[in-house]
Amino acid sequence: MEVKKHEDYSVTLPLLFDNEKKEEDEEYISSTGNASFISTCFNGVNALSGVGILSVPYALASGGWLSLILLFIIASSTFYTGLLIKRCMDVDPTIRTYLDIGERAFGKTGRMLVSMAMNVELYLVAAGFMILEGDNLSELFPEMDFEIYGTHIGAKSGFVILFAIIILPTSWLNSMSVLSYISASGVIASVIILCSVFWAGEFDDIGFQEKGKIVNWNGIPSAISLYAFCYCAHPVFPNIYTSMRNQRHFSKVLFVCFSFCTFTYTTMAVIGYLMFGTKVQSQITLDLPTNNLSSKVAIWTTLVTPIAKYALMITPIVNTIEAWILSSYNKRSYNFLIRTILMISTVIVALSLPFFGYLMSFVGALLSVTTAITIPCLCYLKISGIYRRIGVEMMIVWIVVLIGIVVAAVGSYISLLDMINNV
Repeated sequence: MEVKKHEDYSVTLPLLFDNEKKEEDEEYISSTGNASFISTCFNGVNALSGVGILSVPYALASGGWLSLILLFIIASSTFYTGLLIKRCMDVDPTIRTYLDIGERAFGKTGRMLVSMAMNVELYLVAAGFMILEGDNLSELFPEMDFEIYGTHIGAKSGFVILFAIIILPTSWLNSMSVLSYISASGVIASVIILCSVFWAGEFDDIGFQEKGKIVNWNGIPSAISLYAFCYCAHPVFPNIYTSMRNQRHFSKVLFVCFSFCTFTYTTMAVIGYLMFGTKVQSQITLDLPTNNLSSKVAIWTTLVTPIAKYALMITPIVNTIEAWILSSYNKRSYNFLIRTILMISTVIVALSLPFFGYLMSFVGALLSVTTAITIPCLCYLKISGIYRRIGVEMMIVWIVVLIGIVVAAVGSYISLLDMINNV
């Protein structure tokens, strides 16, 4: 086995596998990370599953029952593009981040464009976490106000600030193996939320009496955008991939993660739509009666999800900032400062744009579709060279690219109009 030393790391990476050494090839263990298969699955599921599980009933209500087909199409497309990211990284062992993929495909310009799309998406998702916390805590304690240095702050804004203070220590973590323990709590939280909502419908006199609509054509763009937002973790995949002890199992990790998340998303969408029909809000927890125990469990557990995901989401942003402006400084000494500034800025955005459903729809349409579908496909076409020859694989990739472009154009236009009309 021939190895090559990456210029930024003191580890050796596999560059070329000898086809005659099949057994050694199968037993290859990467020295780039120390995360096990289970911990990697936790990180992957935690990256995919989270606040999206609260919005899928609203997405289903927007598009109608037939829009579930679109959920499966989005899930299949994003799973495929996740595999394409792995293939891009396998072509060149020096690729270690999502930005590296863009640069390897289209040079410095590609890196810059990919960086803009990725970081804006992750940043707005992090701001969405803040909005989520403010919405749910103010639902539990609507009359609680805050007074800071003589300034009166409402319940929702005060809870956003309080949550930021609580979550700040977790944002300082940058080890994937350590984050996997926090990720485990996020995965468990998603299951608890699903079970609590089902319990509220079955045993707390809410019921599943709503029939809903077969299809609502006007709401299809919003539904697609929100479904896409549920699968927007692709910029994190390279970090998860390089953190693995055995990178050959990454495809299995993706399959486990996408299967689990698609099952929970579909189940929550169906349960929520049957419970509240077209009146379901952008976060299903806002529809639950707060006097029931099951509702309180669902709402309080919802508050755990952003705590488990925030550090995982901002890690690529921090890495980008360090690479851009701190190349000549001690990065470790500035790491805490960067993460703290990011936290403060997301709080400001959350207080300025308090529309969770519309914000997530816009992020899903314009940014999530771009980073999860369009960019991986285009980069794979260029890096692999299959664009030079006509074949089944090339046709499949171009079809996925076309789906991404249409969804991004239509969905972002509709969601942007909704945001403007509700300011």
